[in-house]
Amino acid sequence: MAANMYRVGDYVYFENSSSNPYLIRRIEELNKTANGNVEAKVVCLFRRRDISANLNTLADSNARDFEEESKQPSMSEQQKHQLKHRELFLSRQFESLPATHIRGKCNVTLLNETDVLTSYLDREDCFFYSLVFDPVQKTLLADQGEIRVGSKYQAEIPDKLAEVDSDSRVQEKLETKVWDPNNQLKDPQIDQFLVVARAVGTFARALDCSSSIRQPSLHMSAAAASRDITLFHAMDTLQKNGYDLAKAMSTLVPQGGPVLCRDEMEEWSASEAMLFEEALEKYGKDFNDIRQDFLPWKSLASVVQFYYMWKTTDRYIQQKRLKAAEADSKLKQVYIPTYTKPNPNQIGAPGSKPGMNGATGYQKGLSCESCHTAQSQQWYSWGPPNMQCRLCASCWIYWKKYGGLKTPTQLEGATRTGTDAPPRGHMTRQEVQGMSPFTSSAGRAKLLAKNRQTFILQTTKLTRIARRVCQDILQSRRAARRPYASINANAVKAECMIRLPKAAKSAMKNRPIPRPSLINIVKELAIQAPLKLKAPRGAPTPINRNQVNQPRSASALLGKRPFDNAGGHSLSTNGRPFAMGMRAANQSVIKRQKVSQGDAPNPVVFVATKDTRALRKHLTQGEMRRAARKPHLPVRIKLPVPARPLPVPIIPSSTSEPIVLED
Repeated sequence: MAANMYRVGDYVYFENSSSNPYLIRRIEELNKTANGNVEAKVVCLFRRRDISANLNTLADSNARDFEEESKQPSMSEQQKHQLKHRELFLSRQFESLPATHIRGKCNVTLLNETDVLTSYLDREDCFFYSLVFDPVQKTLLADQGEIRVGSKYQAEIPDKLAEVDSDSRVQEKLETKVWDPNNQLKDPQIDQFLVVARAVGTFARALDCSSSIRQPSLHMSAAAASRDITLFHAMDTLQKNGYDLAKAMSTLVPQGGPVLCRDEMEEWSASEAMLFEEALEKYGKDFNDIRQDFLPWKSLASVVQFYYMWKTTDRYIQQKRLKAAEADSKLKQVYIPTYTKPNPNQIGAPGSKPGMNGATGYQKGLSCESCHTAQSQQWYSWGPPNMQCRLCASCWIYWKKYGGLKTPTQLEGATRTGTDAPPRGHMTRQEVQGMSPFTSSAGRAKLLAKNRQTFILQTTKLTRIARRVCQDILQSRRAARRPYASINANAVKAECMIRLPKAAKSAMKNRPIPRPSLINIVKELAIQAPLKLKAPRGAPTPINRNQVNQPRSASALLGKRPFDNAGGHSLSTNGRPFAMGMRAANQSVIKRQKVSQGDAPNPVVFVATKDTRALRKHLTQGEMRRAARKPHLPVRIKLPVPARPLPVPIIPSSTSEPIVLED
């Protein structure tokens, strides 16, 4: 009963997906909706898998500093791996979730210098946090200042002076004297002077226009003049005048008029006070955020002083009573029964084929991805569907609670969502080029420095047999269309070992594939790769200021397909014919060469000329498709024969003599 009773302030597991790990939240409020359901207003806590790789690096650096300062005992690699699953990051993000999604309680504590990190691994459902994550700004900050304990934080106390020695320090530089209790005035005289100071303050507020608007009544002016600012000014006046009442009276009322002393309650307007109350409701007593987001024109000291003066007003008492009444009307606790529905990822559907990943109980060859056990009462599918991985019951519970596997694997990173880079299928060409290591000179030099020896991947006999026996699982054609999707080779081989005894009874048809020799392949490739003339170099047509600065090697490596007319005269990319007759010196014959990724130039943009666009109009739709499918072949265009001009008849003149016009 007590385990299923959840109260405000408890850290609980929330389930928002059947396959993802639990969300860890802290209950702030329990509200009952109009339809009778209970919603929990919770504070979000994030795991390492929920933040970016850069922030994970920052968290690792913070963890190393903590281990060095607190002198933690040495840990194994597996303990360090599991300890990352116990670390959380607090945030100020709130959300409302149905209370029926609660799946249990957990314990979250602030990491202390005296804590031993391995102690968190020994306790179940125990987490810690030391940094605060901002989901909007994507930053990690320390939660609060450390307790300064130790010799480096203590003051250095000088030795005590002997009775005969005198103090040579300058007292005025060390401290300022503001009150002398051994003065000549008596306590009744001091009280009378303070009454006079309050009366002068009330009269000064009556003369001031802005104060008369804020305190229109005499009672409000007298109350404002009775605050500490007036009394402090009166006592400072006595100290400065040597506790002479006559001089102090004249200082309170100089020739220009009475002195008016105001505190933060009078300096702030009503709208500023409302902004402060709104900020206090949102951030609490975090005065830095209150000043930064709501009152940037106020100083931090002014905000702090106003808070402590605001606590003495009736406004604070009224809000405190309203909050108490509102808290009484809200739910204090809620009972959530244990969730007993089966998980959709649970393997054990009736009618499942033996040996598949959906079979129940023990199956030979199939093991847990985390602990590698082959025996479990219940199995759960885990990871991407194409991976066909599964977890045992204990590892599945660990995955749901701690958001990781007990042992580090390569498949664990494939299940992360939300924070990793998007798939390249949904990215533009510029974004994919930006992710490539060849785009930066440093990455290109690093890759070029690697050894470029040729290597061959040779499959084993078992792998070749598994391709035939487990065609329904492997789906080679589908895998060939999606080369970026990984294949669980261990699961395929294990399934092959189960099916192989049955498949051995029937002879397998092995179709030999005739393969030509390497010499014939080289000759055929040499025939299919015709010689290509170099286009005459000319100034390219610049379309932007970046194209002018591109290297010339880019245009030489990435050429456009030439156009050939019916007569066999090839046209260059700009539509101009090559020079006939002898080949020029800059038009030497070159062989087709493959551009390496390390030497790949920057992207080049080609601009079609008027002649090229005119030639495209003479291509049919079939020829355009054929040219797109085979970009290595030249395109031949049959230009229309121009029409012959009609002969102009010559009309003989009637006489050959010139015609003379007289005026």
